[in-house]
Amino acid sequence: MFDLLIRGGTVATASDVFQADVAVKDGVIVQIGRDLGEAKETVDATGRYVLPGGIDSHVHISQPSGEGIVMADDFESGTRSALYGGNTTVMPFCLQKKGEGLRSALNDYHALAEGNCYTDVSFHMIISDPSDQVLGQELPALVEDGYTSLKVFMTYEDLRLSDAQILGVLDTARRTGALVMVHCENEDAIRYLIGRHEADGDVAPKAHATTRPIAAEREATHRALSLAEIVDVPLVIVHVSNRESMEEIERARQRGRKVIGETCPQYLMLTADDLDGMDWEGAKFVCSPPPRDEASQDACWDGIERGVFDLYSSDHCPFRYDDPAGKLNPRGRESFRHIPNGIPGVETRLPILFSEGVMKGRIDLPRFVALSATNHARTYGLYPQKGTIAIGADADIAIWDPAERRTIRHADLHDASDYSPYEGIEITGWPTTVMLGGRVVMADGQLTGEARGGRYVARERPFRGNGLPDGSGTGA
Repeated sequence: MFDLLIRGGTVATASDVFQADVAVKDGVIVQIGRDLGEAKETVDATGRYVLPGGIDSHVHISQPSGEGIVMADDFESGTRSALYGGNTTVMPFCLQKKGEGLRSALNDYHALAEGNCYTDVSFHMIISDPSDQVLGQELPALVEDGYTSLKVFMTYEDLRLSDAQILGVLDTARRTGALVMVHCENEDAIRYLIGRHEADGDVAPKAHATTRPIAAEREATHRALSLAEIVDVPLVIVHVSNRESMEEIERARQRGRKVIGETCPQYLMLTADDLDGMDWEGAKFVCSPPPRDEASQDACWDGIERGVFDLYSSDHCPFRYDDPAGKLNPRGRESFRHIPNGIPGVETRLPILFSEGVMKGRIDLPRFVALSATNHARTYGLYPQKGTIAIGADADIAIWDPAERRTIRHADLHDASDYSPYEGIEITGWPTTVMLGGRVVMADGQLTGEARGGRYVARERPFRGNGLPDGSGTGA
């Protein structure tokens, strides 16, 4: 007898849509078909979609955020919110502080996550201090232990690396088989523009957008791709916000480079005008890169449809708005420079893409599955254990009701922030039941007694057998 049987639903993977029942035993999918027999527990999915649980490979949880600033979500609230949004795995960032070793940072981060996760988790490393010890010994050892992805910044004074330092990280990635993600913005250009704005007394939240123009992102994207070409490694360009940066990715692919492109819901649904709210309300929308304009929104949708983007992530980076440790900290009330960068969105990521993408005919259901789960698993060494509905895969499954209509209201969400940047958006389609490792952890929109059982998942090296087939633009 099976442990769990999902009956009567429409199953979708990154390549197919079909009617089938799904049988689960010992936490994994063991049969897919019709008339599969009996199970200890049965879930009726008639009229609904049976999809792989979402994988959000770009979230920030319990991350140090500067003196006096506290990130809104810890692992308990962040993963709970992710679960309600149809996700079964999230991948937050473990930040290496200057002068700190990677292993020490990871031990501290694991302690924060232990016993507190509603979803499975796996960590990326943020490299802020690429010393000889880190690159020569610590990082190679951690890659062997399944920490196979890392992130570097080209902006933020306390995080950014020089081109020479980035080359060192990329070369270590090439030798160890790790995958590097890059936040692409030109910090020197941004600092110059900040100085000009401050001289003019232009310090309201909207200045955050005008001091981080498209050209600063495009230039840094080109430079990151050039550095990766010099060292000959694949690269992930994260949170792309505009056509000009997309074109840099496409040109690199035309040269034969393996590049993974990522965008986020803020670049599909928000614009720089949102930062111009009355009474400092624009602080709610401060994130980097900033939202652009409607032409850039159209470009990012085009990138999703054509396969410029392989990944669609939330970049969930939550701070409370009306809080002295959040957006309206004492210095943040005086200048955009001191407003914490980041917005919440892990719970609304997939409903927005489903409603605006699938239900409005921009993308089909397999493309939704690829962007929401499969490509994340393939890119970061989790496939085929996760990211698909197939025999032998973890039974991480979300059942979606395509007819359910909701209006996004923060009062109905489950993160620890005090607002949603997507407040008031009308949504069609929402996940109603979620299974993690074959256990029903959310049923009919409510947590079950089995809910808080997420675990840490070590990963394989990307691109060694299970990566995106030609590295980019596959759409699957």
